[in-house]
Amino acid sequence: MSLIADRLNRIKPSPSSMATQRARALRAAGRDVVGLTAGEPDFDTAPNVIEAVMRALTASKTKYTDIGGTAELKSAIREKFLRENKLDYSTSEIMASTGGKQVIFNALMCTVQAGVEVIVPAPYYVSYPDIVLLAGGTPVPVTCTPENGFRLQPADLEKAITPRTRWLILNAPNNPSGAVYSREQLRALADVLLRYPQVWVLTDDIYEHVLFDGREFCTMAQVAPELKCRTLTVNGVSKAYAMTGWRLGYAAGPEDLIKAMTKLQSQSTSNPCSVSQAAAVEALLGPQDYVAARSLVFQGRRDTVVTMLNAIPGITCHSPDGAFYVFPSCAGILGKKTTAGKVIATDEDFVLYLLDEENLAGVQGAAYGSTPFFRFSFATSMQVLEEGCTRLRRACEKLCA
Repeated sequence: MSLIADRLNRIKPSPSSMATQRARALRAAGRDVVGLTAGEPDFDTAPNVIEAVMRALTASKTKYTDIGGTAELKSAIREKFLRENKLDYSTSEIMASTGGKQVIFNALMCTVQAGVEVIVPAPYYVSYPDIVLLAGGTPVPVTCTPENGFRLQPADLEKAITPRTRWLILNAPNNPSGAVYSREQLRALADVLLRYPQVWVLTDDIYEHVLFDGREFCTMAQVAPELKCRTLTVNGVSKAYAMTGWRLGYAAGPEDLIKAMTKLQSQSTSNPCSVSQAAAVEALLGPQDYVAARSLVFQGRRDTVVTMLNAIPGITCHSPDGAFYVFPSCAGILGKKTTAGKVIATDEDFVLYLLDEENLAGVQGAAYGSTPFFRFSFATSMQVLEEGCTRLRRACEKLCA
């Protein structure tokens, strides 16, 4: 009899994390790998945040805190939601966790069980379906096409809803596509959801501040106040503030749900890291000007990468509205052969070929529920991005019909 529980067979390791680890291992082994897999800004955490942590350490703020976060952090999160999203939550409707992923894990483990369906627009963040599966539920992918900007369409949402549907997970700006929703587009989705009172909404807003071309960010509870009572708004400091390793995410939603999530967290990790909480308070309440400045840098990188990719025969790349990924199609490459005679039949074949042939690491679109695509992160220097695109062109040119 196996020691490992059957539930673990429902899930797979995170493909994006595995791709990043593989690139790191190959680099450590001496290979000249250009890694475009990691979903983290290449900027440093801001000096004022580091200074806040030093003050917290000096003040010996290294003990256990309340499970869902300190009063100071909850107050800062409340202020952030009021200031930036015009959402008014009490601190009893707010909790913090060890990263945004734990927030989502807590929410789904508290509410999903056998017989429950969760709508997941595809392409999606790799962990959403697996967390649903681990909880015993059924993820229901809904394809979002590049022709629609990779955005979920109201008619497709309505078609996917059944009496068993309990959640819609909405991630915008989206990982991996960069899709962003306007107020009008969110309102159209809200109008569908209002007809189905059993369906809750989990909005993963982690890329809120990585927006391009002057776009406005909105979130579901803000656009449709009628849905606030069944919306969990998730965010964190990892992307906007370049604090991925600090592992600090947070959420606001109905008090009963927050209480249940806090109860679960009390039996898993307990409180988030105390000094990470102090860092998050400073990030949320301190100067914000550098956040927009960094988005402008990402926008410049986006423009360069999209232009270079679209100049490669067989590759077509939609220009993302936010986040720091491109999600190009490699449909024009499929069916071609390598010099060794191997046919590139899938996007996974293509990504493996890039790594073997040109030491170029990306992630296959299948990991995000959409084929035939692949994901590159442009959260790295322009020099690395240009080298990556050059290697991609060279790899494509070596293929034959």
